[in-house]
Amino acid sequence: MHPETSPRPALPDAVMSDDEAAAEARRIIADAYQPTAYRDTTPVPAHGHTPPVTQPGRPPMSQSATDASVLMLTSGATTAMVGGTAAVLMYVSQYADPLVCGLVFGAPTALVLALARLAKRARPAPDIHQHYEGPVYQEQHHTHTTTRGVWAKTNTHQ
Repeated sequence: MHPETSPRPALPDAVMSDDEAAAEARRIIADAYQPTAYRDTTPVPAHGHTPPVTQPGRPPMSQSATDASVLMLTSGATTAMVGGTAAVLMYVSQYADPLVCGLVFGAPTALVLALARLAKRARPAPDIHQHYEGPVYQEQHHTHTTTRGVWAKTNTHQ
């Protein structure tokens, strides 16, 4: 580059001493390494008015939703393993009947589903405890509604 097009101003022809040169070098280095941003490194309080922060991984949900999602994930993995085993068996044997493999590998799944439905129905009804102070009038109704047919007819029983 030509001296007339240089972005820096021309330095005078004065020669600096070693101490002045060292001081100037320290100043230039200090100016180059000035922080341009500040990060507060004080720890966040564990309790108080700090709002909750969503953590990486599964999104926050209720306990029943968490249980259901884990059940769905494990069911999907189990289904993939059973289907993969059946596919490998049919490929390796070159003789396996798909209907027989479906019955053999599908029977445990049907048994587990039937047992799960039975366990769900066998669960006792929750006890309802209500405590009141003063005069109270309480009325409870149980309405059972069924709708069937192409032209819907609704039967409501109390």
